[in-house]
Amino acid sequence: MSTIEIGNKGELLAYKYLKKQKYKILEKNYRTSFGEIDIIARTKNCIVFVEVKAKSNLNFCLPREMVDARKQHKIEQVAQYFIKQKDLSSMLVRFDVIEIIDDKINHIENAW
Repeated sequence: MSTIEIGNKGELLAYKYLKKQKYKILEKNYRTSFGEIDIIARTKNCIVFVEVKAKSNLNFCLPREMVDARKQHKIEQVAQYFIKQKDLSSMLVRFDVIEIIDDKINHIENAW
């Protein structure tokens, strides 16, 4: 399986997982000219920006370790744009990572 296929499968698993956990999915693969967020969801009064990282093995690092400071900053910029665009400044905001290793889901709330 290619890395693109692993990533697509991981995003689908994360989407289904969040729906099962009663999150309302607002956007999938939200793109701007300066970045992308895999999933934007809502739970109660909180907007959750989710980065999904999937790997088929643990060679080199855990999937969550791939969300470095540079990637976090880019996600934060896109999140700020989304919040402004949708007039959601009164909402709480959270950044999560969902890592998937061989179909096992680990949801890391408040990852940064």
